[in-house]
Formats: sequence, structure tokens, C-alpha cells
Amino acid sequence: MTLYSEIFEQPSILRGLLEEQINIIAEIASEIRKRNVDFVFLAARGTSDNAGRYANYIWGAYNGLPVALATPSLFTYYQKPPRLNNALVLGVSQSGKSPDIVSVLAEGRKQGCLTLAITNEKDSPLTREADFVINIQAGAEKAVAATKTYTAELMALAMLSAALGNDDQRMEELNQVPDWAEKILSQNDQIKAIAQRYLYMERCVVLGRGFNYSTAFEWSLKLKELTYVVAEPYSSADFQHGPIAMVERGFPIMAVAPGGSVFDSLKNMLAELRNNQNAELLVISDQQSVLELAQSSIELPAGIPEWITPLITIIPAQLFCNHLAHTKGYNAESPRSIRKVTETH
Repeated sequence: MTLYSEIFEQPSILRGLLEEQINIIAEIASEIRKRNVDFVFLAARGTSDNAGRYANYIWGAYNGLPVALATPSLFTYYQKPPRLNNALVLGVSQSGKSPDIVSVLAEGRKQGCLTLAITNEKDSPLTREADFVINIQAGAEKAVAATKTYTAELMALAMLSAALGNDDQRMEELNQVPDWAEKILSQNDQIKAIAQRYLYMERCVVLGRGFNYSTAFEWSLKLKELTYVVAEPYSSADFQHGPIAMVERGFPIMAVAPGGSVFDSLKNMLAELRNNQNAELLVISDQQSVLELAQSSIELPAGIPEWITPLITIIPAQLFCNHLAHTKGYNAESPRSIRKVTETH
């Protein structure tokens, strides 16, 4: 079971990143500060695009850096790239092979920008266009659905954020991530049992907000890839602006709701969905008050700072999707219609 085993590799991969990439990340942070870049222009697709959503929050909140998610078609089909004056142009790609992502870095270099690649392939078309490379060193990922490369990308982004701020406390907090990952993986049997409840689920909504907006998108993507469920991700704030009308009795709502700045907002939304719309809730949280609202719940280890939670919250979501795929009788190793490396232009 390649996918299953790769999910369980994540603690060791995250430890390896913390131990082996810290020096190059410190060097990259020093160059970014020296350049006094104004913003980050980030190009990615699929799972890596969801990692970009995390960068949007973490670098904005802790480093004062606006992050713009690139529209690669402007660089390829339209050949009308925007001005990237004094940007850090960043490509995030597991394979480093997608031509549209490579084209964004190539244009960044042409415009004299600092370029950075975060990838699992240190020798790839993407790295050849980059001034600096962070190798996420996740090893060969054979499963089509990305798991360990996603959390490794998140860790690289988080480490760079801490290094940019010369923030030793946040780096120390990151050092605890592998242990938290092991703790959440120990709930595998419970998560497998929860998946049985959703055997007949055909559609759902996945809610997250703040740092875990990225988790909502990644959980939704894994549901689509592995279980073929029509899963729509939303910020809980956006969900109130219309989509909430689709909820009826028994409608499945997946939610990521750890403690933190956005917790009260999410809790109030989930209470309304449970008490007024009779929705079916599956909640990932470290807060008992919201876990008790849900028909199904997955409890996070205590003490995880909110900014780090996306590295942990996605792991039980990955396990849930893997187990649900098997429950539904699907082959989680080879989802239909998709390949491991997708080269878009």
C-alpha cells in the first residue's frame, strides 16, 4: 500500500528537512532580506498550489510579504506576463517539470528578479531557472496522490518564514512538528472506523479559515482524487455568502477548526450548521467545545500553535481519504484519469 506507507513516512521526512535544509534556508532568507523584495510571486499547480495558499497566510502574517498566486497562462498561452518588479519569484512543484511553472521562473529571471524553487527533484527544468533551490527531500513518491511532498512543502515554507524573521522561537516550535505528526498518526484505527460512516457520501463541503484555508483545499482535492466525492472547499466566511443554502439534513460538512484567531468564527458556523440545518459534521480540532458538536471527530494533539496546524491537520485528512477510498472499493494507488506528473502549459 504505497499511499498508506507514504502517509506514515511524513514524521521522518519532516525531521530530515529540519536537520538538513536549515543552512540553505538561512542563506536564502539572508538574500531575500538583502534584496528587500516587495512581494512574492508564487507559481504552482494542484497540491503545490494549496501549499501556496499557506504561504499567503504565513508570509503575510509573520513577514509582511504579500503573496500573489501566479496565473501561468499569462506566461504561456497569452505571452503577456505582468511586471514583476522587485519580486521574489517562487515555483513550488513536486516534479519540477510542469512547463507553465517553469515559464514563470524563466520570466522572473529575465526581469531580473530573485528566483527560488521548492521541489522534490533537485535536478529538473524548474531548478535550472532558479537562483536558489530548497530540496524537500521526500524521496520517491510513487502514489499518484501527493501526501508527503505536500507536508514537506509546507515545512519548507514555514522554515523560510521563521528564518526571514530570525525567529528562534518559531523555529523551535517547528522542531516539535514530527512528534505531533506521530501522535496524530497513532489515531489511524479510529480514523479508519470513521471512514466507514461515509461509505455512501457523494458530495460534501470542506471548511477551513485562516492558516487552514489551505487545508480545506487540500482535503477537498484528496477527496476528489481518491474517492471521487464532489468536495467543495470554502472559507467559512465565504460559505456564508450563498453556498450555505445548499445544506440540508444530513449534508456532510468536513471542517478543520483548531484553536486560534479564527476559531470562534468557525465554531459559530458549525453550531449553526448542526443545530439549525441538521448537517452531518466531521471535525478536526483540538478544542472540545467544537469536537462535541460533531457526529464524527478527530482530536489534534494539544499545544500546536495555530500557524503550524496545517502541517498536522492535513495528516488525518489524508488517512481519512485513503480509508474512504478502500471502503468504497476504489484503488487508492491508481486513481482514474490522472497521472503522477502532470505537465501543463
